Amino acid sequence: MPSVVILDYGSGNLRSAERALQRTGAHVEVTSDPKAAVEADGLVVPGVGAFAACMEGLLEVGGHRIIGKRLAGGRPVLGICVGMQILFERGVEHDVEAEGVGEWPGTVERLDADVLPHMGWNTVRAPEDSELFAGLDPDTRFYFVHSYAVRRWELESELPGAQPKVTTAHHGEEFVAAVENGPLWATQFHPEKSGDAGAHILKNWVQTL
Repeated sequence: MPSVVILDYGSGNLRSAERALQRTGAHVEVTSDPKAAVEADGLVVPGVGAFAACMEGLLEVGGHRIIGKRLAGGRPVLGICVGMQILFERGVEHDVEAEGVGEWPGTVERLDADVLPHMGWNTVRAPEDSELFAGLDPDTRFYFVHSYAVRRWELESELPGAQPKVTTAHHGEEFVAAVENGPLWATQFHPEKSGDAGAHILKNWVQTL
């Protein structure tokens, strides 16, 4: 039974994420304890609300260092919603610019769409070799609720066979919906709110731990 820590830094649907992950068979703990977060088989970084506020909470518990230590050792991390967004270099919301963790280049910014927030069910376009979306039909829908996103993926590896797997979705324009990059995976949608499809996503991740 793999161990999973959901990082508690004052943001995110912690209990719904906890219940969803428990259903995969993982042993799940919600904590801000750095030792537990570094040593668990998997770490989930949730997040809801504003980019800057989430980063402030993450910094207060040393979450950026926890993520860095895990990735340096090749230990899996899964970011969800704003927990995905803060993995990028910066976010710009309501003319407020904040630095992110900086694991990936790119900027989180307002979507160019007639209707915001993007709230509800939507399909995604995943790479054929995606491990995260393995076993799911292309027309599977996931639950989104956000007005900001990464509109352009900017990281390209120079090493053959090491390209990040980037999944996109469309709401007004294309945006990054999920990323699989070595031990660092993330989704803009909420798998814990996406019913059977989200449960399948979480199970696919847990099976890699």
